[in-house]
Amino acid sequence: MRSAKTGTDHTSKIVGTVWGLLVLNTLGSAGARTIVPLPRSLIQMVTMGSLAAAFALALVLNPRVRIRASAYVFLLTLLLVPSLISSVDQGAGFGALFRCARLALFIGTLWLLSRWWDGGTTFVRHHIRMYFAVLASVAAGLVVSPGAAMPDLYGGRLVGALWPLTPPQIGQYAAVIIGLTVLLLLGRRTDRTSAAVVIVPSLVLLALTHTRTATLGLIIALVLAITSLVLTSAAARRLFSWAVLCAAVAAVGFSSALQAWFLRGQSQENFASLTGRAKVWHALLTAPRTTSENLFGTGLGDKSFGGLPIDNSWLAVYNEQGMTGIALVAAIIIVLGGVALLRPPSLSRACAIFLISYCAIASYTEAGLGDASPYLLHLAVAASLLAAPAEAAPLPTPEPTRRPVPRWARSSEVT
Repeated sequence: MRSAKTGTDHTSKIVGTVWGLLVLNTLGSAGARTIVPLPRSLIQMVTMGSLAAAFALALVLNPRVRIRASAYVFLLTLLLVPSLISSVDQGAGFGALFRCARLALFIGTLWLLSRWWDGGTTFVRHHIRMYFAVLASVAAGLVVSPGAAMPDLYGGRLVGALWPLTPPQIGQYAAVIIGLTVLLLLGRRTDRTSAAVVIVPSLVLLALTHTRTATLGLIIALVLAITSLVLTSAAARRLFSWAVLCAAVAAVGFSSALQAWFLRGQSQENFASLTGRAKVWHALLTAPRTTSENLFGTGLGDKSFGGLPIDNSWLAVYNEQGMTGIALVAAIIIVLGGVALLRPPSLSRACAIFLISYCAIASYTEAGLGDASPYLLHLAVAASLLAAPAEAAPLPTPEPTRRPVPRWARSSEVT
């Protein structure tokens, strides 16, 4: 007979597989040119197939559909409403309805996985493993073909040469797993060797992407997360002190090099306009819209306006899901952040604060909070960390054993 521990390990592996399939689905199909050209239709088939497989596998694992109450997934479910209304009412076409179906399947998979959200770091480890595997493929492409991995088209920034990944994507994945691994190390949930294996190469890849949003998001979110541990962790206090010292030295001694890295050879005017993003934002905000479009948006799309990427989660949600979508996304950030602040200091709380803070910072120059994306997976991990531990079922009380009454005793009772 299989032991309970073996069954638990088997379930954990399947849950990790489902999470990996969700990660694969959110990698996207647009990006740099790869060493071996991959048709976009093939990439979309792989990503959508991974989502369908994730939902089916989660349903097999949770056939009775036992779920846990989650304000995060509930708000995501409500976000489907303006997405469907705008996609149908505005006649956005089959593409918008297809994206709605994808978002519904994505949310359904999260509902099925919520059964295993218990406030522990299990999903943090799944998250790190899966994105580290993605970064390993990026590093492999860099070794095989440095020219394809750092093309002139992207200004010599690192891209995915085996799977089409853009520099912001790679920077995001690297920053997230660096921050989570540092926190696991502070919480003594991993050893220094294992942490170095993840942190060092990820830092190198982050530097090669020249991604300012990911770098600033990592620094600010990690500072906030470590600050939440300062009162209860001596290791956090030491790291915080060393970080302040190193930042002061870097600001004085390497200011010119840091400025050159952040400018990436751009002019001051281009840098001030956020690499042209501000022009797209202005055009979007000044474009005429109907009352229905203001309330529910124009339908789920490719997060672009006038053929140019919006690169702002709030404006992308405003464009596609209207003010209703913005209110729901803001509620997600506020609810998760509020719950994290009300929790007592702990490693789980610190990891949640890091993920919520990073997503909030990145939302200014990256889109993704209103549709199935890595950012929603980051916030799902935060929600799993903030979930209350499941209460153990009480053991059944054995009934008292009744002894047979002898015949002579029964006869005496009658008498």
